[in-house]
Order: sequence, then structure tokens, then C-alpha cells
Amino acid sequence: MKFKHILAILLLGFALTILGAWGKLVYQTWASTLITIGSFTQILAFLLGIYKLFSSKKYRDFLDS
Repeated sequence: MKFKHILAILLLGFALTILGAWGKLVYQTWASTLITIGSFTQILAFLLGIYKLFSSKKYRDFLDS
């Protein structure tokens, strides 16, 4: 998975969370679910980003120097 895909997943999570927050402001019943889905999407993107960072050879070369 490329970094741009991870960034797209992260941005999707942010958008879902913001939409859920707006829904909470206007008292929508689906808003809590949307905030939860958005938060889990952000967590997934962060975990994928950490995995991508630690599995990169350039990162290991940087730590060894």
C-alpha cells in the first residue's frame, strides 16, 4: 500500500468524524455511529502508516546511522 492511499484513508476518517460532529450539533440520530466509524478509520490509517514507516528500508538505514 502506498503512502498516498494511507493518507486518503486518514482524510476519509477526518471527513466522517467532522460530518458526525455536525450531525451531533443538529441532533441527528446517526451522528454517534458516524463519529465512531470515522475514529476507527483514523486509527486504521495511523496503524497502516506506522507499519509502512517501520517496514521501510530507508527508515532502518536512518536508524542505523
